[in-house]
Amino acid sequence: MRHVIALDVGGTGMKAALVGAGGELLHRARRATGRERGPDAVVESILAFAAELRAHGEHHLGEPAAAAGVAVPGIVDADRGVAAYSANLGWRDVPLRDLLSRRLSGAPVALGHDVRTGGLAEGRLGAGKGADRFLFVPLGTGIAGAIGIEGRVEAGAHGFAGEIGHVVVRPGGAPCPCGQAGCLERYASAAAVSEAWAEASGDPEADAADCARAVTSGEPNAVRIWQEAVDALADGLVTALTLLDPRTIIVGGGLAEAGDTLFTPLRDAVRQRLTFQKPPSVVPAALGDTAGCLGAGLLAWDLLDTTDRSEVTA
Repeated sequence: MRHVIALDVGGTGMKAALVGAGGELLHRARRATGRERGPDAVVESILAFAAELRAHGEHHLGEPAAAAGVAVPGIVDADRGVAAYSANLGWRDVPLRDLLSRRLSGAPVALGHDVRTGGLAEGRLGAGKGADRFLFVPLGTGIAGAIGIEGRVEAGAHGFAGEIGHVVVRPGGAPCPCGQAGCLERYASAAAVSEAWAEASGDPEADAADCARAVTSGEPNAVRIWQEAVDALADGLVTALTLLDPRTIIVGGGLAEAGDTLFTPLRDAVRQRLTFQKPPSVVPAALGDTAGCLGAGLLAWDLLDTTDRSEVTA
């Protein structure tokens, strides 16, 4: 059966699947990245995992994978197939596409940025399905974004499109590791809410989920911290809305797991800030932590479709 390898590389673990032409998941697996052993070991873990997946397909599906799609964090040069930089994984300028293709006996490989790849899946298969323009914003340790246009995700001229977490929403505010002050992710990420609630509650182990639970019980400090995060997020989203005019804004990541505790005040806050802009649908992401892996599979099938069309017209 014809299939592709889909591989989503995270800071500590990797999720993978063999994906059929209709998007069906034919096999799923997980592995640790082994980042404690250094960046070279991480790369070797990825290559070995991909080779294992190829062998599984050959043995159980009758043929090796026709292509592979890989989503990685950090700065990615998708055109050159280079994983340029990742603070979490410690690598710089890794020619991952070529390394993987060689390990996979010459199979074509597509390399993508993890958030944009997850956004691709949410746009085609998840909460943005049917929307011609969408913005995918996962709220995790940081905040990133993916700009969806007619079934594809815009990377920008230099691969930095969608970095909504570094839109300044509080000028002169908290310093950000990016070098600016007052960035959105310093106020509305799951990490920012966790930090604020841990300090306010006096519990160093408290996190954003604990804060959300305290909000539902009406704890005043939790309500204040949560509303500050919602207001900052609404400011950032309305800035993006004004520039991009998406039909749908998809919010994912850890903070979105709070459900209506987040989405009810967030929709209200966005609506209150609109003047001439058309209100978008603000919806939770649908695919959870499978988005990156599903998106990697889409990258691989898109690559095969492009290759097949090129061969027909040649």
